[in-house]
Amino acid sequence: LREGGASYVNVSGLTSLHYPGWISDITAPEAQFASHAGQIRDAVGGMPVCVSSRIATPEDAEAVLEAGQADFIGMARALISDPELPLKAQRGDREGIRICTYSNQSCIVGLDRGRGVGCVHNPAVGREAQLGIGTMREASRPQKVAVVGGGPAGAATSYWLARAGHHVTCVERKTFPRDKTCGDGLTPRAVKQLTDMGLYDALTPYHRYTGLRAVAHGVTLELEWPRHPIYPDHGFVVRRRDLDQLVFAHATEAGAHGHQGTEAVAPIIRNGLVSGAVVKDKATGTTREISARYVVVADGANSRFGRALGTARNRQYPQGMAIRTYYESPLHDEPWIESALDVRDRSGNSLPGYGWIFPVGDGTINVGIGLLSTFRDWRSVNTSHLMTEWAATAPAYWGIDPDNPVAPPTGGRIPMAGSVNPKVGPTWAVVGDAAGSVNPFNGEGIDYAYETGRLVADLLDEALRSGDGMALQRYPHLLEEEYGLYFKVARLFAKVIGQPVLMRELTRVGIRSRSLMDWVLRIMANLLQPDEIGPAEAAYKAAAAIVKRVPDPLP
Repeated sequence: LREGGASYVNVSGLTSLHYPGWISDITAPEAQFASHAGQIRDAVGGMPVCVSSRIATPEDAEAVLEAGQADFIGMARALISDPELPLKAQRGDREGIRICTYSNQSCIVGLDRGRGVGCVHNPAVGREAQLGIGTMREASRPQKVAVVGGGPAGAATSYWLARAGHHVTCVERKTFPRDKTCGDGLTPRAVKQLTDMGLYDALTPYHRYTGLRAVAHGVTLELEWPRHPIYPDHGFVVRRRDLDQLVFAHATEAGAHGHQGTEAVAPIIRNGLVSGAVVKDKATGTTREISARYVVVADGANSRFGRALGTARNRQYPQGMAIRTYYESPLHDEPWIESALDVRDRSGNSLPGYGWIFPVGDGTINVGIGLLSTFRDWRSVNTSHLMTEWAATAPAYWGIDPDNPVAPPTGGRIPMAGSVNPKVGPTWAVVGDAAGSVNPFNGEGIDYAYETGRLVADLLDEALRSGDGMALQRYPHLLEEEYGLYFKVARLFAKVIGQPVLMRELTRVGIRSRSLMDWVLRIMANLLQPDEIGPAEAAYKAAAAIVKRVPDPLP
């Protein structure tokens, strides 16, 4: 080899004659050719050996080198995903590395279909001149965006706009810390968004949990969050009084102008366009105007400001009702959040809805019960009675004293499944709960609030930089692409569980199958794998194929 002029031996797999089998994907073992490289290295008498394929992290690479299986490592897709991987590893920035998932969706499939090389994790690939390293800059002409509401959606919108260098003002009606009716659980999707905002370390002092404990018909199953190429395998429980204050403060630290105790009481309309908001200082009662080129509405489920702009909930879509409080418990730091799928009162009668118990880790547990408007008699349901009965009949191991909650119960109604429209106007957009961006499968809205806030911030950044307001008009289309079919399947599910007899029978059968409940959890938490078809993905795909044929409800 040396006499022939070879400098080193590269060990990979097969050839391009075998496309696409020669390009390993996520199903292949990590460092799959390392053992072969080691044997070749022993045989070539000191000539350097390089090995590549499915080596995505510095730890994987170092393990191969320490095992003496190669002298150096070859990476291709890993460097497409993050060209700075070696530099980040060298300076110890492991958390900052964008790890390749080997999904092959854009880098290989995109190339094969004539779209050029891309990356599902790195939007700059193929557009390096516009978005690559060193090209991102602050907006040359900072513009004003007003954000109405400082909860998850509003704070996320404000953070991402401020990070992009834009002048953003966020007004929050309440003063932090303030409570919200919520289970306080952060799913892996929510943790991903907070991590992207640089807040993961701020979450670690709070209670971390592993997955869901499902309880029904005398059966208990503990279901871990699934492994996923994008989302973490754990969540956190953080009281909303702490979480919302944390993210709001983070947005202001990024450069957003935050005003607490300030209510947006009316939109400003100039030349037929929304051009800001009239706001009221709740401490002094004085009002003033905040002019803005764009307004983002993020004032929650009731969204008075959104209704002033003409938004309305489609009453054919499901709506959630929930009530919760806190109790002291010896199991306040359990590694599972718990969901009771078969709730009964003290006389043994079945109650509508499902109960939850989320350990907070501070000596208390968040206990609540929720139901959907698809239940026939939901308007006549007394949620306070539901809460009382659920607290009295919850599993004894929690040690709940139903007569002594830590705080008075609070409740509310939640629009779901993207039920609020319109979501955008020429100079405004609606995000989070105000847009009905809540998952009917599980009532989760925090992650979708962060995601929709970030999506609108990206579109506004494009609109402000280019001067083309039409960028914002892509928002409904992007929402439909991301959530449309999933929410449609969830709406069908909501109709099913609105029938107590059917729901009781489904839970009775389902709770006895761990594999079935595992994929139910994956579907309900919207953690389907993007690049493989397992039982959960196959079941969802089949349901989606049916639902596609069902017409949407009329407004």
